[in-house]
Amino acid sequence: MIRKNQVLYRTNKKPIVWDAFFNANGNKKPIVIFCHGYKGFKDWGCWDLVAQKFKNSNLFFIKFNFSHNGGTVEDPIDFPDLDAFAENNYSKELDDLDDLIEFIRSKSFEYKQEVDLNNITLIGHSRGGGISILKTSESNSITKLITWASVSSFGKRTSTTGDLEQWRKDGVKYVLNGRTKQQMPHNYQFYEDFKANESRLHIESAIKRITKPVLIIHAQDDPSVKFDEALALHSWNPKNTLITIDNSNHVFGASHPWKKNDLPKPLDLVVIKTIAFITSGN
Repeated sequence: MIRKNQVLYRTNKKPIVWDAFFNANGNKKPIVIFCHGYKGFKDWGCWDLVAQKFKNSNLFFIKFNFSHNGGTVEDPIDFPDLDAFAENNYSKELDDLDDLIEFIRSKSFEYKQEVDLNNITLIGHSRGGGISILKTSESNSITKLITWASVSSFGKRTSTTGDLEQWRKDGVKYVLNGRTKQQMPHNYQFYEDFKANESRLHIESAIKRITKPVLIIHAQDDPSVKFDEALALHSWNPKNTLITIDNSNHVFGASHPWKKNDLPKPLDLVVIKTIAFITSGN
């Protein structure tokens, strides 16, 4: 069964649009929650094909849009709501993920007969990897963590560095989206929220606290998030597993739009390794 564009409505918060891919057989399946990265969305590239692979392995796969990623309920692809994008921050993404997890764990969850609430894996790509690390360190409900091309520090990203005084004076700064050609706004509140919550948002401290199984997957030649960041994550939690992907990039050979029926070979390998880690007994 594939259920697309379902909506989690929340009081005094923007809604979360989410998808579920699973075999509707009444068997309780491990839950896998996928968190997209910066300038990402749940329908980017071949994420649907990825979801299908997890479904075929009898996993309950959920992917979603962070509430302020720039998409809307009516148009969850790309970035029609730049005002929302401007008001996004790391704290809101952590809050979104927490609300989604609690919704899945609630008695009102429509598919509760299909899920094993004692087996929840987070997968985060890029910035979503950092968010997933933080949430795993905070939550007792997460049983495994997997990062794909994850960042190792939020303090070193362009959204929290640069000409801070000019950003403060202007109230907003812009980043060009090379694909859509949109000028993506970041309001200064992003930096203010980061500074106010800097200790909570410290990825090194978070991953050091994690005692659950952790899998780190990263391309050796990633041009966007350097492989050194994977090495850093691995060094901070040496009990984890690090898998290096050769001859690949930040999205493991994928692109948007993706019009082929098969995954690029590097991403297919990432999915195979990920599923094996989730279904293993470790």
